[in-house]
Amino acid sequence: MTKFVLHGGFNKERGFIKDEFFQEMLKDTKGDVKVLLVYFAESEEKKDLRMQQGREQFEKNKGERNLEIKIATEETFIQDCKWADVIYFSGGRTTRLMDVLNKYENLGQVFAGKTIGGDSAGANIMGQFSYSNSLNQVCEGLKILPFKIVPHYIDGTPNPLADIEPNLETLLLHEYETIVKYY
Repeated sequence: MTKFVLHGGFNKERGFIKDEFFQEMLKDTKGDVKVLLVYFAESEEKKDLRMQQGREQFEKNKGERNLEIKIATEETFIQDCKWADVIYFSGGRTTRLMDVLNKYENLGQVFAGKTIGGDSAGANIMGQFSYSNSLNQVCEGLKILPFKIVPHYIDGTPNPLADIEPNLETLLLHEYETIVKYY
């Protein structure tokens, strides 16, 4: 069974993602844990900062575990994923992330049995469809999870995916909210 840890994203004025998300990704692991950090969605100007924040959060929340952390590259992505126990997809632009991931086949099989974490754009890609706030558009995901995903959701606002595949459940993810799904 694959564990998916989905996060609604964060507000740069309020600060980076809180500990709960990283603790949940590591929760079912013991001993030596291989963590793959994927920053394909990030802009070049924010990538170094997000890599530093991600490393620091995993280290801060590792408990008694020994972590081996690797940054994914497009050239070795599939091998990197096969190596990892935990794969974390950072937020950024959903379309930028999908442009890279669409190059690879059978990602659902590659992710099988692992813990997959994603915040904002990193959560979006796992669903059937998602909503990109920054682009104000509906995006197709990898179709690994049977959901429509809306990160950065604010209570009381309409579901922007209500008319897309009405039989699919929509996950409305508030900023700083973590949801866990097993498939």
